[in-house]
Amino acid sequence: MKRQKKSIMVLMIMIMMLILSSVISACGKSDSGGSPSSPSASGEAVSKEQITLRMTVWGSPEEVAAYKFGIQRFEEKYPNIKVDLQHIAADYDTKLTTMVAGNDVPDIAMMESGSIAYPLAEQGKFYNLQEFLDKDSFINVDSLVPNIMYSLEPGNVIGIGPGPESFALFYNEDIFKDAGIAPPPSKLSEAWTWDEFVEVAKQLTVDTKGRTANDPGFDPKNIKQYGVSASTWWGMYSNFIYSNGGDFVSEDGKKFALNEPAAVEALQKISDLMNVHHVSPSPVQAKNIPATNVALQTKKVAMAIDGQWASAGLAQSNFNFNVGVMPVLKEPVTTVVCGMFSMFKSTKYPQEAWELMKALIDPEASIEMITSGTWMPSYKDWYTDPAMLAKWTENLEARPSGYKDAVVEVILTKGHQTPTGYVKNFNKIMDIVNPALDKVWLGQQTAQEAMDGIAAKAQEQVQGRRDIK
Repeated sequence: MKRQKKSIMVLMIMIMMLILSSVISACGKSDSGGSPSSPSASGEAVSKEQITLRMTVWGSPEEVAAYKFGIQRFEEKYPNIKVDLQHIAADYDTKLTTMVAGNDVPDIAMMESGSIAYPLAEQGKFYNLQEFLDKDSFINVDSLVPNIMYSLEPGNVIGIGPGPESFALFYNEDIFKDAGIAPPPSKLSEAWTWDEFVEVAKQLTVDTKGRTANDPGFDPKNIKQYGVSASTWWGMYSNFIYSNGGDFVSEDGKKFALNEPAAVEALQKISDLMNVHHVSPSPVQAKNIPATNVALQTKKVAMAIDGQWASAGLAQSNFNFNVGVMPVLKEPVTTVVCGMFSMFKSTKYPQEAWELMKALIDPEASIEMITSGTWMPSYKDWYTDPAMLAKWTENLEARPSGYKDAVVEVILTKGHQTPTGYVKNFNKIMDIVNPALDKVWLGQQTAQEAMDGIAAKAQEQVQGRRDIK
């Protein structure tokens, strides 16, 4: 009798398990009767059917290798999803524009904020990634390094950068040691003023007869070693425009601002490095100056203002280099620049494309690019958590002793978004500005004269700011 009751109980349990299994199975199917799906970190279903996502990128072989590694990790997590990576090595914008025009559109693409990204966004081609950020439990605005999201307008995010970049002051330690001069400080609180920076640069600018820029008889036409190399790219000089309280357009976005006092003063100071103090090569002289790593190694220059990506080349060079904070005009600032991943609205698999973007943004996917010095992590906790910070800043050739203070601390606390990310019509404005600035860099006009001379024409191209409604 007991045995019979036991059999009945076992049978009832089995029936209940079958019922429960059926319920679970039914819940796992889509409402439309499609294939079963699994939840993502956002709680949204990720399809388990066999699908292919297409993505386009540019970049060096090392960068492409990083993308491939990220894709491999993604495909291991989602074995039903195949990623078709298309590396467009040259004429990226032209080729992608042609693809879009022919409705041959990838699911996600690497985009450059200063070129075709915003024109495509204005045509309504991209998903608003804010919709995904709002739902995702793993990644959100606060978890990302500031200034690596690009928006068409507030609340409409069209792209997220996989690796932020900032600027710093690189230098040859041996040059400073031999000259008996204290090297550039790495801490923000000890940053040089502009005048202090210029004075050190003078002491380290040497002509072919060994005279410094401070010595009588110094020959500015025959310089053996420049005190500093400062390029005339807007990415470089934007740091000092912002540091001086200036901008490319006014705060309300209605007025051209490079002819305003704060911006003009910063531009003039950079020109004076070349034409008054003779401590930095002019655009003509710069043609004979090699890349930052070679220029510092061969003592063509003592210091170089450059993006932190210069760390990769410097790490491969055989000399003692280090990094300090840039000189400050009014406030310490670094411009944050990076490419972005954008998702096309034409994708049939938006949730899956979002998961792929997350996989590529994850610093673990590009750890080799980060530790080599080319990139920086996109997640904020890789800067604030000591253990995670140590993974990419300690015991590495690309991360000298001043790196944490001069680069990591600055990008987190003093970062400023690239002007391409918020100045509407930036390229057309700069098409007018750049030829005028060429005369400033060559000492043919003052910054005020040059910017006043094109102000009316530049004003015609001003269309506002993306960071205000």
